[in-house]
Amino acid sequence: MSSREHILNKLRQRSDENLPFPSITAPTHYQSMIPAIDPSPAALRTCFINEAQKADCVVHLADSPDAAIDKILDLIGDDTRFSSWNPTQIPLPGLAEALEKANMIRVGQDADVRVGLSSVDAALAATGSLVVLSGEGRYRATSLLPPIHIAVVSTDQIVPDLESWWTAQKRAGLEQTRRHSNMVVITGPSRTADIAMQLVMGMHGPKELHVILIG
Repeated sequence: MSSREHILNKLRQRSDENLPFPSITAPTHYQSMIPAIDPSPAALRTCFINEAQKADCVVHLADSPDAAIDKILDLIGDDTRFSSWNPTQIPLPGLAEALEKANMIRVGQDADVRVGLSSVDAALAATGSLVVLSGEGRYRATSLLPPIHIAVVSTDQIVPDLESWWTAQKRAGLEQTRRHSNMVVITGPSRTADIAMQLVMGMHGPKELHVILIG
């Protein structure tokens, strides 16, 4: 008899004894980790904006793709190079043409650029977080390396919380998540208080997070 089997047999014998521990049964209902919120689109949008701002995100409201592009160009400023997802992965018609007209060079992954531009796969109203899946044309470093991260979000991407988004993914057979190599949940700019309990922004990632909310 192996040591493992010996130990397991001893544990099985003890389980039959009258030990001073209550019997534990599997729960039939799991309480949500996040309090339920109003699921209506308007309420989700308002909640997401409020929570994102609490997390030190700068939320820019754009009523059209053109307005969103103008804000992106303004945030990139005079930079000639910036890190970006493939424009086909960002839901902004005319983005590639606007960047080319402004003589801005899009690079995939570059630790020396100031701005990173991406879209998201979901926006979580309850926490103001962004769900970002990386893969082909969706460079992971874009949202992690540059000091400034610009995330393009459509209002129809806002969901109540991470649990509801993951439930929807499971119902769809996890096809979306399996097509990508990595998932990051971003809540505000990077921060740490590991040293002397002093909050430092941008220590392990972007110091600024700008959300361009369309619609």
